[in-house]
Amino acid sequence: MPPNQPSSLNEPVWVMPVTIPSAAAPIPVLTAPQPLPTTPALSTSPQPVVVPKLEPPPPPGQSPVAPGRSGNPNDLAVFVTDVQIAGVAQDLQEFGLQAIQTKPGGQATSGQLESDVALLLNTGFFTSATVSTRPNPQGVSVTFFATPTIVRAIGLPNAQALTFTATNEIFRDQFGQPISPTALNQATQQINDWYAKNGYTLARVISLRPDRNGIITIEVAEGVVGETQVRFTNRDGKSVDEKGQPIRHRTQDAFLQRQIKVQPGQPFQAKVAQEDLQRLGQLGIFETVNVAFEGDARRVTVVYNVTERAPRDLRFGGGFNDSLGLYATVGVQDINFGGLGQRLGGTVLVGTRDIQFDGRFVSPYRETEPNVPGYNASIYRQQGFSQVFTDEVNLPNGDRVRERRQGVGVGLERPIGNGWNGNLGFNYNNVSIRDNSGRVANKDSLGNPLTLSGTGVDDLFSLSFTAIQDLRDYALNPRQGSVTRLSAEQYLPIGRGQVFGTKLQAEHAVYFPVKLITANQKDAPPTQRQPEVVALNVQGGTNVGDLPPYNAFILGGPNSVRGWDTGAIATPRSYIQATAEYRFPIYKFIGGTAFVDFASDLGSNNDVLGEPGVVRGTPGTGLGYGLGVRVNSPLGIIRADFGFSGQGDTRFQFGFGQRF
Repeated sequence: MPPNQPSSLNEPVWVMPVTIPSAAAPIPVLTAPQPLPTTPALSTSPQPVVVPKLEPPPPPGQSPVAPGRSGNPNDLAVFVTDVQIAGVAQDLQEFGLQAIQTKPGGQATSGQLESDVALLLNTGFFTSATVSTRPNPQGVSVTFFATPTIVRAIGLPNAQALTFTATNEIFRDQFGQPISPTALNQATQQINDWYAKNGYTLARVISLRPDRNGIITIEVAEGVVGETQVRFTNRDGKSVDEKGQPIRHRTQDAFLQRQIKVQPGQPFQAKVAQEDLQRLGQLGIFETVNVAFEGDARRVTVVYNVTERAPRDLRFGGGFNDSLGLYATVGVQDINFGGLGQRLGGTVLVGTRDIQFDGRFVSPYRETEPNVPGYNASIYRQQGFSQVFTDEVNLPNGDRVRERRQGVGVGLERPIGNGWNGNLGFNYNNVSIRDNSGRVANKDSLGNPLTLSGTGVDDLFSLSFTAIQDLRDYALNPRQGSVTRLSAEQYLPIGRGQVFGTKLQAEHAVYFPVKLITANQKDAPPTQRQPEVVALNVQGGTNVGDLPPYNAFILGGPNSVRGWDTGAIATPRSYIQATAEYRFPIYKFIGGTAFVDFASDLGSNNDVLGEPGVVRGTPGTGLGYGLGVRVNSPLGIIRADFGFSGQGDTRFQFGFGQRF
């Protein structure tokens, strides 16, 4: 018996040697199988160190015995008045008392005490254990003498994300010290916190198993991705139709899988999944995108639920106007051409006075396919009333000024670093000024030139470059994020007019989600309900060198300062413009907005050939404010604004899409 350990000099006295029956299995400190959460926003609560209620292993060659009984008929049971564990700290005493079968108020036999010694050793918390009894008038007192395990090392048999560097830092103060259930509980909490901090929202500690050599084996479930799936749903969130068949879709499965960076075999990370959701949302082909999980915390199936927007939009129309006369029109728009997120659209107008058309194809750059640039092409022939040469000053024959533009353009797109995408394009644009009969006109009624060439026709060849950083969560109707655009267009002195100049523009918009009227409402996708957002926009631009007057900036109108007519503030060489909007939901797919717009020509209204803004008496600076309604429709967002100008005028103006 170890020195300084009391023992009874009276019968009965049992002292058990430090031996472990070979049939005994280690007792886990913590066992916490976890169900898989259904959302990525996990709460990883720490699990306490618990001792399973296990029957003690029988000694070799014997069958299990019930507490208070012995397999040996000569092994008498005695009444136990109290039980203690000596030689270890208080929390380890409490842990050991929970592990053993001998309890105060019960009965014990020598066989049971032998099994209890084995149980203590099998926990891995003790390197040695013996037991002694002392009789008292009511029965016997039982004392176990134990030596605690010294923590020496950590084992991570199934961890991929959790590193030894992290665990060694967490257990740093425990190394070389007696093992402590309290300290292990704290370490479990710290490991779960480490997982949460690093975005492993499905990961957690399953068990801690020490052994008598001082090695603590940490078993974790890190939410390793078994597979990823894309599941198409309808607007009700169901993945099957009324006949029980999967929802039909156009988007190619292989194309969507290329947009997903959550990979099988890797621990699930919320940040990567969030980037996937943002990437899928920015495709512009889905109404809603969310993620769900199937399986358990050890092996998880990540399911991306997507609801497709109506991919095609076919429109027919007709009417009469001064430019076309009696006309018919047909337009088609496909936002998911070929099921690859490509966009193809066009419109044809056939009238008694003119034929107009435009067509455009866009294959956006995908960061998941870095070696394939995005590309686009367009062709157009359009004519309409000039927004620069408005009807305050007309042509010498009294007709309003009309602009006819026809041309082509091609472009390439790819990232240029730090979240920016660049677009390089080449464009040809033939611009002619015409009267109501389609005849070319070179001057207005005041004798001011209408084109740079002086002939009424200019050829514009240009190289353009645009850089965009888009951090919005949803491009068509953002709830949060920002977007920045920088552009430069260099005109080349080729053809009529020999235009040689540079146009520079910059724009920044930022979106802040607020909860002024929706504090108690659950967020809904922006296609189902208008978000509550404060949106700010500032932009400006200038022209250096040659500037054909019809290419001057246009200040005022539904896409500039609302409450003003188009171009009524200025048609300058340079400008600055700012807008603030508060957007809020009204009812389901209907939303509202309160807005303030401002624009200034920076004193450049008279620095344009022919001074079109000056001769029309535009002020150069203007303020507009008002209220508007937004309606989600199959055609997109329909915008209606009622604005007040700084001069007291009011206008009701319509458009498609958000103002910015």
